[in-house]
Amino acid sequence: MILVTGAAGFIGSNFVLDWLEQCNEPVVNLDLLTYAGNLENLKELEGDPRHQFVRGSIGDRSLVANLLADTKPRAVINFAAESHVDRSIHGPGEFIQTNIVGTFNLLESVRGYWNDLPEAEKAAFRFLHVSTDEVYGSLSKEDPPFSEANQYEPNSPYSASKAASDHLVRAWHHTYGLPVVTTNCSNNYGPYHFPEKLIPLCILNALNGKPLPIYGDGQQIRDWLYVKDHCSAIRRVLEAGKLGETYNVGGWNEKANLDVVNTLCAILDELKPRADGQSYATQITFVQDRPGHDRRYAIDARKLEKELGWKPQETFETGIKKTVQWYLDNQDWVNHVASGEYRNWVEKQYK
Repeated sequence: MILVTGAAGFIGSNFVLDWLEQCNEPVVNLDLLTYAGNLENLKELEGDPRHQFVRGSIGDRSLVANLLADTKPRAVINFAAESHVDRSIHGPGEFIQTNIVGTFNLLESVRGYWNDLPEAEKAAFRFLHVSTDEVYGSLSKEDPPFSEANQYEPNSPYSASKAASDHLVRAWHHTYGLPVVTTNCSNNYGPYHFPEKLIPLCILNALNGKPLPIYGDGQQIRDWLYVKDHCSAIRRVLEAGKLGETYNVGGWNEKANLDVVNTLCAILDELKPRADGQSYATQITFVQDRPGHDRRYAIDARKLEKELGWKPQETFETGIKKTVQWYLDNQDWVNHVASGEYRNWVEKQYK
């Protein structure tokens, strides 16, 4: 049994689906179902005895302690986080509560459970903390990609809160001996991505004849990682990662935001042409850049490849085409997610 927190969100739900495709080891799914948590992501697991959903917060120590005692997982994989930079700028408090205070409470609950395990189970137990490359700050075009040795220089309330959570996880290992590993990933994309992030937002806006909002000059560079590659990396780190270590997970796909959106438009032009024959690229609209926008992220994932033999299977070109096709094929999911709250948020952010 494994316990996965935040497993109704984008990456967490993909991880659970992939996990149960790979093996029959049951999953307990703990998720508070905030705006980005969606059980519809896991609809295909309805009635599957290998998947148990529990609604709750990682910060609820009583709930988590009872859940650990009842299910006795051999590992905890922590995806639970507030993760949108723009939202953190408008409302940083929720990010502090979930990403810092929530992680602290989860670590304390897990530490209490782990301390009481029999020695063999205690030695085999793992706590895997999923984090982001944004904790490292921003790179210039000439800088080498982020390695695990880079110092932390977070520039947004979101990345600062994730950096703090990483430090807590490290400290609980060095102080208390909790058997932890941490992964820091680059920008994910793929199925079930909540449509406030660049790729799903632009796909849906394109199909609905709306502007495709690009911050500033659109030359902000990100390393794009297909979500299922990220899931396979987490499985590998859980299986063989060294205790107390950090592993960077990247796709080796550095792309400027404007180039990403132009690629999306070209794929949509091919798969679902506009009725008027024009390219979706005519909908691209430049909007005011957000405060403190990091210019470039890039991940050096050689440690993960060298030590654990992992490397991504998808190129950006193959992964992005699969992603666009998924959104075209899953309009019911899209319509369900695009609630009034979501539309109000997008209107506020990209007015």
